[in-house]
Parts: sequence; structure tokens; C-alpha cells
Amino acid sequence: MMKQFVIYMTTILLLALASCQQDQKQLITQKIQYDVLIKSPAPDYDWWIQNLPGPQRENLVDMLLEGALSGQYQSYDYFNNPISAFEVSKILSDTSVLTLMAKEPPYEYYDTTIVYTIQREDIIKIRFLEEWSVDPEQLLFDKKVLGIAPVARRIDPMGIERWQPLFWIYTDETFIQSFKK
Repeated sequence: MMKQFVIYMTTILLLALASCQQDQKQLITQKIQYDVLIKSPAPDYDWWIQNLPGPQRENLVDMLLEGALSGQYQSYDYFNNPISAFEVSKILSDTSVLTLMAKEPPYEYYDTTIVYTIQREDIIKIRFLEEWSVDPEQLLFDKKVLGIAPVARRIDPMGIERWQPLFWIYTDETFIQSFKK
């Protein structure tokens, strides 16, 4: 009987001590957004610098695109409004009407329609939205992904490069609820 009492009291004491320990993590920021290249910008970089090897990169991009296009993942526009799978498909195709000048005399202006279609190969960046905290005693960082957005590289008819975030997929329900209010 005494042995059971000692075990019981030891268990209570250990539980009490465990509950007194405070979480040492300190919040650094509730939101930080940044882009990560997933295809190397230079062939002489080490394979892991700003790069995911081809199959892993393709699988990640396919997972995001197929999940958004099928409705498996709820997608959001840049203003946190929910968008449908059909609206995602419209984002992947864009039509522009341009007025250009002929390259031959008499250099007349003419209108032309250009249809852009974003392909998997065009998505070479991923935009992350995260929450960061740190345990200062051990310098252990905790990064919680709140959202992810594929970003496509676009070259316009004038040869100007631009980056187009396509849509957001948020991964944290608490974060989603914060902008639904």
C-alpha cells in the first residue's frame, strides 16, 4: 500500500513539475512572406542552392496546380478571397490585346491578340507566408507555414520579365479564420 502511495505521489509531483515548465519559444513574427526559387538561376551553383531537382520540383508544382484545379485545396486570390477551381484555371490563361508597330515601312500600328498559357515549367518560384518563433536558450527556430503560392515567370511581348503570383493555398485553419471575420 505504501509503495502505491509513493508511486502515486511521485507521478503527481512529476506532472506538477512538467506543468510548471514554460514554453521558451518567443514569437519573432506572426507573418513573413518571401519567395524561394525552386529552379536554379545558374548552372554553376551547387545543386541544392535555390533549386529542387527536376522530379521533386515537378511533383511539388503538379501537386499545387492539380490540387487547386480539382478543388482539393481551397485557393484564394491575392486579397484572401476564396476562388473556385474554374477561376484558378482562368488565372493560368491570359489574353492581351496589344497595339504594335510594324517593323517594315510604313511602320503602321496594328492590333494583335496574344494568349498566354502558364505551364508547369513557368513556375520556378514558390512564395511562402510563415509564422516564426525561436527558443532563445537553444536557438531553435520554428517556422509554421501559413500559406503557399506558386509564382510564374512571365516574359511580355516587349521582353520584360515579370513574376506573377498565381493563387494562395493556406495551410493553417486559424489563419484562414482570421481574415474571414
